[in-house]
Amino acid sequence: MTDGREEDIGYKRPPRSTRFGKGQSGNPRGRPRGRKTSIPYDAVLGQMVTIREGGRDRRVTAAEAFLLQLAKKGLEGDGAAVRQALASIEEARAKRLIGDDVEPLTFVTVYVSPGSVTGALESLRMACKLDRYRPTARMALEPWIVEAALARLGGRRLSREQQRTVVQATRTPRKVNWPEWWTELPE
Repeated sequence: MTDGREEDIGYKRPPRSTRFGKGQSGNPRGRPRGRKTSIPYDAVLGQMVTIREGGRDRRVTAAEAFLLQLAKKGLEGDGAAVRQALASIEEARAKRLIGDDVEPLTFVTVYVSPGSVTGALESLRMACKLDRYRPTARMALEPWIVEAALARLGGRRLSREQQRTVVQATRTPRKVNWPEWWTELPE
């Protein structure tokens, strides 16, 4: 009790005598000098990492490894990765970090043995392995190849069982533009 009246004291209501006065800072000394306020991009992206190219280990900065991975994904057909890689290259050129005399990237082509359809389907981006770490993992067809195959059928139609098989074998069946006669739509 102060001045003959009760003071509201409780959760989020400290006594008036201990509250900050008007114009008084809650942190009078401010942030200590030398404290980092930005994200440590240089510390993280400047670290050396080991990558494997063509069966050989090579040490590069994390930034270079990141850009190599981005370029690889772009060449595999990832549109967002292509846009980001090109934007990074243009930004580096604008800052004069890289010139026009940059050594081109080397990509290794893996040839598959005769009779091995799995590797060929993956190389052509027609299908993908559902479990990358198992040598005998199930493959799933890409939606675009299913659409192309359906267009080649012409007037022929698949049975309900065949339709079910195609839907189950497609990686993302909801992305396929199924023909009007198709009855076994994905759930």
